[in-house]
Amino acid sequence: MVTLENIQPSVQADEGTHTAFFYGTLMVPDVFYTVCYNQSNVPPEIKALHTFTPAILPGYIRRRVRGADYPGITPDKDHKVFGMYASGLTNANMNKLDIFEGGQYVRKTVEVKLLEKVGDVKGEGNVEGETKKAEVYVFHPDHEDELEDREWDLEEFRREKMQRWTRAGYVFDGCDPNDPAKVEAAV
Repeated sequence: MVTLENIQPSVQADEGTHTAFFYGTLMVPDVFYTVCYNQSNVPPEIKALHTFTPAILPGYIRRRVRGADYPGITPDKDHKVFGMYASGLTNANMNKLDIFEGGQYVRKTVEVKLLEKVGDVKGEGNVEGETKKAEVYVFHPDHEDELEDREWDLEEFRREKMQRWTRAGYVFDGCDPNDPAKVEAAV
C-alpha cells in the first residue's frame, strides 16, 4: 500500500539506466521520444539506446482518466495490463517522465512478464516469457475518483489523438515541473 511515509519526491540526475513499463500513451515510441527528446523523429543513434518489448503487468487494471487522453492503473489482483517494457532510460529521461506524469502518479518498481508472442486484444494467445523488473507510474490513491470504469483504448488513441501528442512542446502543456510524480521508496 502506498502511504505518504513511503513516497519521496522524484530525483533529478543525469546518470544511470532504468527500465519502465508503459501502458498508455508512452507505449507509442514516438510519444516517448517527444517527451524525452522534444521530437518524435529522433536520430537512429537515439533510437538505438532504447528497446520497446510487449509485456504484461499482472495484478493491475488500466482505466481511462476522466476527461483525458491517457489512462491510469491501480492494483487489482484479478487483472493484467498489456503494455511495453522499455529499456535504456537514463535518469534524465526518468526526470522528464516524472514531470510528464505529474502528481497524479507514483513511480514504483514492479515485475512484468515479457511476451514472446502477442495474442488478441483480450490477451488470448499471449505467450509469456521472462520476468523483468521495471518502473511503472501507478495512479495515486488520492486521485482514483478521477478514473472511469472503462478500459483505455490504444487504437482509439492512435486514430484520434496521437498526432497531437507527438508535436514538440505539446506533451508538457499543463505539466507542472514543481509537481512531478513521486517515487515510492523501496521497502
